Amino acid sequence: MCIFRKLGILIVGVILVACSTPQSEFGVYRQSDGTIGVHAPKSAKDTEAQAAAVEECKKLGKRSATIVETRKTVNDRFPMTYIYICNAY
Repeated sequence: MCIFRKLGILIVGVILVACSTPQSEFGVYRQSDGTIGVHAPKSAKDTEAQAAAVEECKKLGKRSATIVETRKTVNDRFPMTYIYICNAY
C-alpha cells in the first residue's frame, strides 16, 4: 500500500510540474529587509509563486516560505507581486 501511495504522489507531482508555469517566468528577488519578492506572470497560480520563493529560501539555508503580502502591480507582464519571509522549518 505504501509503495502505491508514493507512486501516486510522484505521478501527481510530475503532472503538476508539466502543467505549471516555467520557473524562468517568475521574477524572484531578495529585498533589503530579508524578505523574498516574487513577480508572477498572468498565468501563474499562488502555489507556483510560493514554490519560486521556497527555491530562493533554500539558497539561504531555509526550508520554507510564508506569504506576508500580496500586491497588484501596473505591469502587464507581472500583474501580481508576492512577498514571502523565509522560515527555518
